[in-house]
Amino acid sequence: MGLSDDLRAGVGPIWEKVVAHPFVSEMADGSLDRAKFQIYFNQDYLFLRDWAILLSLATAKAPDFDAARQLVSFLHLGLGGEEGLFQEAFRERGLSRDEVKNLPYLPTTQNYSGYLRTQAFEGTFVEVVATLLAVEWPYLEWAVQAEHAGQKPGDHYYQTWIDIHTSPGMSGFVSWLRSVVDDSKPTPEQRQKLRDIFQNVLRYEYQFFNMAYNGEAWPE
Repeated sequence: MGLSDDLRAGVGPIWEKVVAHPFVSEMADGSLDRAKFQIYFNQDYLFLRDWAILLSLATAKAPDFDAARQLVSFLHLGLGGEEGLFQEAFRERGLSRDEVKNLPYLPTTQNYSGYLRTQAFEGTFVEVVATLLAVEWPYLEWAVQAEHAGQKPGDHYYQTWIDIHTSPGMSGFVSWLRSVVDDSKPTPEQRQKLRDIFQNVLRYEYQFFNMAYNGEAWPE
């Protein structure tokens, strides 16, 4: 078993709680309340800013140009695909540039984004890659499960969200991230750090879906 498999096995039931969360299950079958998706969509747009920082600093820490090209290509894919869908939805909703720019962070998003920034600035290259793997791999998993089940929600945004996360670019990037982790040969202390990162990200992903599905607000 490779290290990436070990990281996935080490997070226990939280993995299944993420990939089978009611939020993604209902998105896949088309029954998700659009208001819940809108909360998620707004917060994920904010999250994308810090995701871009994570990829950018991973690129800066890359040991060679081949690794840098992988990261830059995926950053371009995300900013061209996901970010384009965000802008389409914001225009459809009639939001101005200023309204989009001033979308407020909810607590979970702010905490999760702060964790990503910490890893981006302080982590080693492999630690940043493990962070990215923990972010992207569950999305690939639930989207592929939906596709294999033949689920095709009628909502344009729900279906596009599945399509983005089952694309060859997504699956290829996750495979590459796994290969980097598997080839990293960490010390026992470094291996534990990677396990901690993977578990922390999965916990945040679970909270992120809960935030959208159940609602969340700052205390008064």
